[in-house]
Amino acid sequence: MKKIILSTIMAGALALSVNAQEFNKFSLEVGGGFNKPMAPLNRAYLSPTLNLGHIEFGARYMFNEKFGLKLDYGFGSVREAQGNDSQSLPFNTKYFRLNMQGVANIGRIMNFESFTRKFGLLLHGGAGIGMVNPEENQFNDFDDNVYTFIFGITPQVKLSERIALVGDISTVLNGRQTVTWDGAEFIYPDISNGFYGANGTWWSGTLGLNFYLGKAEQHADWFIAADKYATKEELATQINGIKDMLKDSDGDGVPDYLDKEPSTPVGARVNSAGMTLDSDGDGTPDHMDKCPFQPGPASTNGCPAAVEAVAEVDYLKKAINDGYVNVYYAFDSSKPLGYSVSAANYVSNFLKKNPGVSVEVKGYADELGPEDYNIKLSEARAKAVYDLLIASGVDASRLSYKGYGEDTSVDKSSADARQMARRASFEVK
Repeated sequence: MKKIILSTIMAGALALSVNAQEFNKFSLEVGGGFNKPMAPLNRAYLSPTLNLGHIEFGARYMFNEKFGLKLDYGFGSVREAQGNDSQSLPFNTKYFRLNMQGVANIGRIMNFESFTRKFGLLLHGGAGIGMVNPEENQFNDFDDNVYTFIFGITPQVKLSERIALVGDISTVLNGRQTVTWDGAEFIYPDISNGFYGANGTWWSGTLGLNFYLGKAEQHADWFIAADKYATKEELATQINGIKDMLKDSDGDGVPDYLDKEPSTPVGARVNSAGMTLDSDGDGTPDHMDKCPFQPGPASTNGCPAAVEAVAEVDYLKKAINDGYVNVYYAFDSSKPLGYSVSAANYVSNFLKKNPGVSVEVKGYADELGPEDYNIKLSEARAKAVYDLLIASGVDASRLSYKGYGEDTSVDKSSADARQMARRASFEVK
């Protein structure tokens, strides 16, 4: 029971800790590197495998640790492949693009934290506008306005809580591109045909930095909601506080934070709230009452006058048979709750004082769960008390036990009533 309570309280404390956390959502991005126009190019012009000449800037906002938006601007120029063995005619074309893109943090979506907390991965894609502006050949200074689609992947390396090193590889499709990248000819003989379709294709590869903005400790790129721990010192303080709550100072089986009477004497019989029981209501608590089920004055230790003592056996038998003496259990358990074990001790004492009687232990379960399972559970509960009585010195020939399954006499919608149903009762034969 204590383990269950401890786990529940710790889970709640950690959940509150997580919910209290916030993360930064804004970042600025800068990068530079290579580009390569793929198509279209005139046959006499060749582009280099890697052309150094691309720069980009961006601003990003994350709605949460998994998804966001970014606006970025990229520009640069492309030239012909150079070198002694190059067979390309010269060209020089400038370009720019402006795109709005959706961003997915694959590192959080795929739980990279299970194997690394330094490396991340973003996917991005979107659309925008751009321009291709040849500066040489037939269409030099022609402003070729295009629309663009962009898709890319961005690996990340966390350098600090404020900066990350990033690489990016993006493919860009230019729509309505009219002239070739080299500026030497129209894509189509009829210029109007170039107003349809994604006619231009190119890609860029960059290396750069992300700068994280905000007052929180972490940015959404690296925030792990399910793993946002308190510090070791804070967690140790919380656990120690919980342990203090679960102490049972008087040893009655009820932890202090639930115990309404935390200083009951050793051996006292208590209820689920830790309060001393007085079964016969005579003012003498059961642990001091020599006749706990017969009212009597304190002068006779709770027992009635001598003339009435002869009825004790019948009175105790009636109290036991009428269900005033029970051992209780937690849900789905056949281990008696500590505070109720003393009921078995009273039955044991009764049997020892009255060697001519025998007792049947009757096990019950609440109505939760399958009926056949509850039959087995109720029998296991009866058997547990049967074993306690034998261990206390009662001869097995005077005892029997049976599981009676579900107690349908209680309100199964009430948690308190279901607790009363999870019991072992006794019947004196």
